[in-house]
Amino acid sequence: MAFSILLFGATSLLGFQLANSFSYTIFPFISPGNPSKAVRQWPELHLHDSVWLADVFSRMQPGILLYCHAVCDVPKCETSPAWAHEMNVQQVERVLEALPVHTRLVYVSSDHVFGGDGLYHEESRTCPISVYGRTRVEAERLVLARPGTLVIRAGLGIGSSPDGKTGHLDWLRYRTGRKLPITIIEDEYRSVVWQRDLALRVMQLAQSDAVGIHHILATRAVSRVELANYLIGEFEIPATFSIESRHQQATPHLGRVELASVHEGELSCPLSSVLDIDFV
Repeated sequence: MAFSILLFGATSLLGFQLANSFSYTIFPFISPGNPSKAVRQWPELHLHDSVWLADVFSRMQPGILLYCHAVCDVPKCETSPAWAHEMNVQQVERVLEALPVHTRLVYVSSDHVFGGDGLYHEESRTCPISVYGRTRVEAERLVLARPGTLVIRAGLGIGSSPDGKTGHLDWLRYRTGRKLPITIIEDEYRSVVWQRDLALRVMQLAQSDAVGIHHILATRAVSRVELANYLIGEFEIPATFSIESRHQQATPHLGRVELASVHEGELSCPLSSVLDIDFV
């Protein structure tokens, strides 16, 4: 049976939002071994298995593959670079080998392909500062070699997570509820938008004729401290936190990474920053 859009990575924050917002359009797959009740009804990915991939694509014949699957744990990637390469690069290679020629590939990447302070557009040179960021750059190069591919880079999306404890909002709630310490990095600034707005823009781009690299912008860059204070007030989270610099961290930490675009048109217009529009 043919499905119009397959989603690999419905356990990522963005993938979870896409799967729920477009449940009549998208057929989602989740990371294997995820115990979260919110995603238990969806089938697991087996991206280590080329035979499984060939079978899925043969049976489902997707018009679009939305690839939101990646390991974004920066500290773990630093300590296990071979594992990070397998998860974020080699699994992409297997997908590319099995993907039907007629299927449009939309690869959702990250602003972690950059690292130093700056305003970055699609033609800016990548400058990752972490193993995770380097695996993203390598995966981008692989998928962009395939004609008709779209790479979408986004900053920080704010919304619900499948497990209720990942992503900045649920992380604050989770650690507060368990009286765990919270440290916020004062000199990290990102393009921060609501996950629901990000998911809609990703779908619009995926169903457009856009190819190559496209950034999803925010109206302004927001610091982690501004963001934490806003979310604590907006969602009435009784949290307190300490503040540290990124240079105090044991693993590489982004500085001021703000996304810009060389593209024009409605789908290149900035989305409202989280701090500029209320959550509904």
